[in-house]
Amino acid sequence: MSADPRLNDRVAVVTGAGQGVGEGIARRLAAAGAVVVIAARRAVTGEPVAESIRASGGRAVCIETDVADTSSIADCVGETTKRFGRLDVMVHNAFNGGIPHRLEDAVIDKHWNSMSRTAAWASLACARLGEPHLAESTRRGVGGRLILVTSPSGVEGSANIPLYSPAKAAQRAIAKSLAREWGPLGITVNCIAPVAGSPALMTAFDRNPALKSAIEARTPLGRVGDITDDIGSVALFLASDDSSYVTGQTIVCDGGSFLGL
Repeated sequence: MSADPRLNDRVAVVTGAGQGVGEGIARRLAAAGAVVVIAARRAVTGEPVAESIRASGGRAVCIETDVADTSSIADCVGETTKRFGRLDVMVHNAFNGGIPHRLEDAVIDKHWNSMSRTAAWASLACARLGEPHLAESTRRGVGGRLILVTSPSGVEGSANIPLYSPAKAAQRAIAKSLAREWGPLGITVNCIAPVAGSPALMTAFDRNPALKSAIEARTPLGRVGDITDDIGSVALFLASDDSSYVTGQTIVCDGGSFLGL
């Protein structure tokens, strides 16, 4: 049994868990006793995470999943429930396209389609395909949980990412709507808006060291969030019984960077 048994024997799917925030969430849920499905687009990134979790005493498998393809999400959910007999927690984190852009320079069809499909469309697909299993989890006395990873930019908007911000904001609207619809089923639906040390952010820091200093300077806690200890722990709270009376909310986990939210 895990030293932290809050999710003991529950089954969680985490999309985009081959790296970054998704990986941090997967590791934290596994440390709390969950069986974690690393739903990564490529096994070359997802399988090492699953192997590492297993090596540390956790339970994890990798299932190749392209969230831009609804049938791939369906296959992941189907294989998960076939292997483990249940699905209690669905975390949609995978996203493609969060690069800086000005509206005048954006290739609207290309960039918007990529971002909206992996943010809003994939969130809806994960929700629709996961709902029967999350509802069954609740009927068994274990609250079904849907968690969407959005961004502070989806709450307040940000300069130089005018397509990214609305794509992420759509996830908050989805969470609020489904929280109302699924409340009678006992399923909670929430978002996390993190600022964390993902590979993409670390690469940006390497290219522009002043960016790291600027972010740390504007953050009251003086640092960028850790993907496992900081962001993963918030996901654990939302996945566990500790949050059974929290739904339709966006938890901004950013060290205080966006205090106006």
